[in-house]
Amino acid sequence: MDYSEYGPLANLIGIWKGDTGMDVAPESDGTEQNPYYETLVCEAAGEVKNAESQQLWIVGYHQVVCRKSNDEVFHDQVGYWLWDPAEKQVIQSLTIPRALCVLAAGKALTTTEGATQIDVSASHDDPHWNILQSPFMAKNAKTLSYRHSITVKDDSLSYKESTLLDIYGREFDHTDGNTLHRVT
Repeated sequence: MDYSEYGPLANLIGIWKGDTGMDVAPESDGTEQNPYYETLVCEAAGEVKNAESQQLWIVGYHQVVCRKSNDEVFHDQVGYWLWDPAEKQVIQSLTIPRALCVLAAGKALTTTEGATQIDVSASHDDPHWNILQSPFMAKNAKTLSYRHSITVKDDSLSYKESTLLDIYGREFDHTDGNTLHRVT
């Protein structure tokens, strides 16, 4: 199937699995590290036109992350990757069931090794690329910023994600990273 209209998002389409993930999360008394495995399903969702002048190509996704220690799901995320060819911009919209939504944007490039690299970010004080969270989260575990970088080459996808939190009376850089392989 030809996904060329999806620009850099074409390389995301498929089912991905990886088991080398590491979650570095805040604890009240320090830091917790959780090795994890995950499945990421990315599906072509077609084209959307906004206000008759903006054309976006959409890839919907669902990410399920499980701790290796007990096989329990500790992160479930749904969202969309959007490609705006006129602006040469990548947009990510995501929701996690902690009463948190993110709208991030950035660019994609082709590396010298022929990989596709996508970098997006959002901040709680950016008027456009922002983070929406419930009053409870804003009071107890406020997300201040979000950065996500993906590199895809052939059937390998690696990512690094950083979420700056205001939690337990301090700022904490909550990070996740994994390498996944396309299974379909």
